[in-house]
Amino acid sequence: MSEMPESEILHREVDTDATNPAVEIAELVAKLEGKDTTELSTMYECVDGVLDNLFSNPPKPDAQMQIKFSYETYRITIEQNGTVRLVKTG
Repeated sequence: MSEMPESEILHREVDTDATNPAVEIAELVAKLEGKDTTELSTMYECVDGVLDNLFSNPPKPDAQMQIKFSYETYRITIEQNGTVRLVKTG
């Protein structure tokens, strides 16, 4: 599998202190797609609360944990420092 050109990868940041990081990701995707969040599938079906744990009980910084998952038409990678990488897949 070849790497995506950097120009096709979107980089964003999320607030690691946010109450519900899954909502932030859904809002980000909705904005990118020009939709309302109510038009998207629920984030719970994709990550089942894992994002909440990444930020509320983060591993030590040297663990450099990241979560990768597909949501809507994006492959999303979230680092424990709040960096988000989105790759449009469809």
